[in-house]
Amino acid sequence: MKNLIGLDKTKVDGLSEVLNQLLADYQVFYQNLKGLHWNIKGKEFFELHLKYEEFYNDAVIKIDEIAERILTLEAEPIHTFSDYLKNSRIKEEKGITDGTKGVKIIIKNFSTIITLERIIQSLAEDADDEGTSSLMSDYISHTEKTLWMLSSYLHQ
Repeated sequence: MKNLIGLDKTKVDGLSEVLNQLLADYQVFYQNLKGLHWNIKGKEFFELHLKYEEFYNDAVIKIDEIAERILTLEAEPIHTFSDYLKNSRIKEEKGITDGTKGVKIIIKNFSTIITLERIIQSLAEDADDEGTSSLMSDYISHTEKTLWMLSSYLHQ
């Protein structure tokens, strides 16, 4: 059975579940980034305060794109904090003020996200879902570059 955009409904249902996992990960990651942005202290304040803002602005765009992709696949995006916390593999962070510790948390969170993005891309390819595959390809390229830059930052 095919859905409205011509994809196998069974394959797309499983893909939508994993996209909801990514949505949950990004929502918790977004909150972590906001907390890091608000609470950073020390000599790296100006530099990291702006970088954290850049990251959470990017995350909020991706959150919307992921939710809209789930809807395009004729599924429902999760949308409650309780569901985000239940489904996210990213842990909440609280009270982080140290810049180096914050960057390490972001690296850990991005590493979790990129692993799932690769799984989703593979599932999308198996479902002949070019839209989701292309979206994940863009996310993966961006995340890889960001991880390289953050890693370089820590090795000053």
